[in-house]
Amino acid sequence: MDKRHLQEILIDQKEAFQHKTGLIQRSLPLDNYLHTAQVVVITGVRRCGKSSLMFLIKEAMGLSESEFCYCNFDDERITCYPALLNDIYTLHLEMYRSEPVFFFDEIQEVPGWEKFVNRMYEQGRKVFVTGSNATLLSSEISSSLTGRNKVLELFPFSFPEYLRMEGKTYEPDRLSVKQRSLLLNDLNSYLEIGGFPLVVKEKDPEIAHALFQDILYRDIVVRYKLSNVEEVRQIALYLASNTGKLFSYATLQTISGLKSLSSVKNYLQYFEASYLFCYLKKFDYSVKKQIMNSRKVYAVDNAIPNRLGFRFSDNKGRLLENAVFIELQRRGCEIYYFSEKYECDFLVKENLDITEAIQVTYGLNAENVNREIGGLAEAMQTFKIPKGTLIVFDDTNYPVDLPPGVSVIPAYEWLMEENRKPPCPSQAGSGLGSDDC
Repeated sequence: MDKRHLQEILIDQKEAFQHKTGLIQRSLPLDNYLHTAQVVVITGVRRCGKSSLMFLIKEAMGLSESEFCYCNFDDERITCYPALLNDIYTLHLEMYRSEPVFFFDEIQEVPGWEKFVNRMYEQGRKVFVTGSNATLLSSEISSSLTGRNKVLELFPFSFPEYLRMEGKTYEPDRLSVKQRSLLLNDLNSYLEIGGFPLVVKEKDPEIAHALFQDILYRDIVVRYKLSNVEEVRQIALYLASNTGKLFSYATLQTISGLKSLSSVKNYLQYFEASYLFCYLKKFDYSVKKQIMNSRKVYAVDNAIPNRLGFRFSDNKGRLLENAVFIELQRRGCEIYYFSEKYECDFLVKENLDITEAIQVTYGLNAENVNREIGGLAEAMQTFKIPKGTLIVFDDTNYPVDLPPGVSVIPAYEWLMEENRKPPCPSQAGSGLGSDDC
């Protein structure tokens, strides 16, 4: 790549990076990543705010223009080749005469990136990278950066971050009737539009559709050189329409028209690697049975199923369940679903023990009360859990008395616990390679 042209691109990108505005602080323990000597790898779905987080990190470190080197490789003007990172490093030294802190966006686009990053690490340089493909990053990290990296998995906005973006402040423990009504309205909006920063800012669901297309074609079809484009799209739309439900390979094979079951399994892996969908296993002490049992599908953000899958007004319960699933992932919990006579949405596992059972429903009524409470109580009894949590949109009316040990919490209160609740100890800092997402 022409050196002068590359320099012009780097200057353009740094200027745009330096002038990011309207950002909010994310609810993350950034000190753990600012002061480590390890390479910091920020992963997550496209457009969830990884670049903006790097800017916030740069600001927190107090770096001047000459003290950092930035490049976004998701730029059509850049041709990626093995020596590209070294050329960028050389250009920075020539321009500023100082060693930089590195900030690299969408690093997986550069072949052999991990070797350069490893060399910089050995020389004592601080490196931050972002990436949107879990499989590629995981394999590259395991080959060259084992024990030398710290992974930060980023999601679209949580509910508190959404409120921060909207300029709203509430104290869940001290709400007036009016404030409670406003908070429930904000939660309803969050469940509908999700947490992708640009979708929240613009209030435009078509942005979510464009993002879906971007992930589908750039991160999956192009990256894996797929020819069955329409089949891939049909499977993705089916999964978006069935968020929170069980799915089978046979059903996906039928609706897509694919002849090969192995192709269906590969496509599911590609969706997972791009962070578009996550799959939840049924809990069983037998790992073999866990693999054989059907899984449930969840989307990385409510904007995906709500724009592509179903109407919000008809599926508020499933969107609330999806939001709870994402929040459990954000908190680093190892989770499963439970199904015997009844079903319980989520079991939280810490080390070898099931420590919490969580059921999610938009509201309790005469039609669903036995099913919802029955599933929670059955899970509590099976795993000897003294307490179970029933998350509802609002907690004003219960048609029956609750059994011992079951507590009901409004969704806004549970979702706003994130600043007070530490990550689940079994998964905190686990990084890439999760089987569930």
